[in-house]
Amino acid sequence: MEAVAKLRNVPSSPRKMRLVVDLVRGKKVNHALNILKFGSKSGSPKLYKLLLSAIANWQAKNEDTKLEVDSLFVKTIFVDEGRMLKRLRPAPQGRGHRIRKRSNHVTLVVDSKAPVPTFTKTNPQATQQ
Repeated sequence: MEAVAKLRNVPSSPRKMRLVVDLVRGKKVNHALNILKFGSKSGSPKLYKLLLSAIANWQAKNEDTKLEVDSLFVKTIFVDEGRMLKRLRPAPQGRGHRIRKRSNHVTLVVDSKAPVPTFTKTNPQATQQ
């Protein structure tokens, strides 16, 4: 069972956020939280809160199961380009240069690892190739 959390209109460039996202992709939740908590990049605190939100969403979906943080991992995480604010900066000789203030959207999916099925000699699927 997976849970999704989204962070929209973060006022930093997607390129800067992708540097942080690449550090936690595919990691276990405990390890990813430690990376984000002690990370020096500007997007780390925002992704830390997003990961906590995804964990809370997973708990809300799976109320009957016990939360085992060891079994949760970051299944997918990606950054999309958000809205771009266009501003003008004064330039020499009465001109104006355009400044693009970029933003991004982050989507995070947390999933629990399913137990690996064990095959026995009496199980007919054990001999499949």
